[in-house]
Amino acid sequence: LQPPLSVFLLSGLNETRHYRPLFFFLSFLCYSIIILVNVCLVLTIILNNEFHEPMYILLCAFCLNTIYGTAAFFPKFLSDLLSPVHVISYSGCLLQAQVLYSFGCSDLSILALMAYDRYLAICRPLEYHSVLPNQRVITLVCLAWVTPFCIVSVSTFLTSRLKLCSSYLNRLICMNGSIVLLACFPAETFVNNVVSNLTIIIYGLHSVVIAWSYMFLIKTCVSSLENRKKFMQTCVPHLISLISFSVTILFDVIYIRFESNHLPQTLKYFVSIEFLIIPPIMNPLIYGFKLTQIRNKIIASLKMN
Repeated sequence: LQPPLSVFLLSGLNETRHYRPLFFFLSFLCYSIIILVNVCLVLTIILNNEFHEPMYILLCAFCLNTIYGTAAFFPKFLSDLLSPVHVISYSGCLLQAQVLYSFGCSDLSILALMAYDRYLAICRPLEYHSVLPNQRVITLVCLAWVTPFCIVSVSTFLTSRLKLCSSYLNRLICMNGSIVLLACFPAETFVNNVVSNLTIIIYGLHSVVIAWSYMFLIKTCVSSLENRKKFMQTCVPHLISLISFSVTILFDVIYIRFESNHLPQTLKYFVSIEFLIIPPIMNPLIYGFKLTQIRNKIIASLKMN
């Protein structure tokens, strides 16, 4: 069916009229840092054969996914900060939602692979390279990208078939759940809700994998000083990334489902996009550059230049 709307009006910036120059500068600075640190980490891993190991391949995939996801938000957001009217085309809104949801699901998949990788490296070191050879890791990473994209595409397709009675989105970004709430006939959203709930269950199981991995990791690390050092160096940053990501996504799901009016609107806007700002900056710094080999290689490259 041909959608009756050609554009959506995004109202999230209506309260920031007097601070937009400052927000533009800070947002541009954040995006520049995100691109710089993630590209730096990706190139360091790709160009050095010593980093062609499962842990670094997964870290590289994590950074590439970050570049993909933030590209769906920052260019449009920066443009809106310079514009008096904040609109996005119907197809552009669906595309942004598709990219952001697939980015989030892929992030969770890669975090689950990272947790399993650390479990094998610390709890079953003798089997590590036989269970996770590089080729298998690359295949799993491809699945972690392709599978979420295909699953989210189903939701996007179902949303595109809905007849919408409003073009007003009280958001900074387009999210599938917010678009579905604009449907003229709530009964038509039944299949959308079923697919959405199934997706939440599927990627909720990723959290079970992560929890299972860390249960064994903590149990193993308690009895060994060497394993505790490994855990602190490679697992704690991973846990920080996971918690930051999970809290933001959980908040967004609750916000879309229940539309709570008890929180300040500005806080709701910030928390809804926090996963596109703080983790993309912090992950390379706390997880990548904290690894001694990568840090030394980057410092050596800077000294050579």
